[in-house]
Amino acid sequence: MKRRTMEVNLTRVDQDFHFAATGNSGVAVHMDANPEIGGHNMGARPMEMLLMGLGGCSAIDVIMILKKQRQEATTFDIKVTADREKVEEYTEFRNINVHFKLSGDLNEDKVRKAIELSLEKYCSVAMVLYKTSTITYSLELL
Repeated sequence: MKRRTMEVNLTRVDQDFHFAATGNSGVAVHMDANPEIGGHNMGARPMEMLLMGLGGCSAIDVIMILKKQRQEATTFDIKVTADREKVEEYTEFRNINVHFKLSGDLNEDKVRKAIELSLEKYCSVAMVLYKTSTITYSLELL
């Protein structure tokens, strides 16, 4: 198995829970806690980041697969929804739905196959989330 090292660095921005996180790309992403516990809404919550990662990972896979099939989406949107369940002192995602909304001259069967390949084979984020969650998808072609 080929191993690669990934590094992410977090820098505290304020005296509460606002952090700037930077990975190998050098692009900063801001995270903050919920205001109920002292956050200031200056960034996404860490659990939101997981769902954003799932959506982004799958989007990249699907676009790459569709391009290989000469299918070009003119619009491409994803909405990820998830149920969380308390387990001991923390919460886990249990049911996640990735809703794809695409337009363009697209073959529905090819789009569905691309989504399934992403969520069942290629998307590393999905593979991690499958350990605690059921992931489904829905598709809306405009």
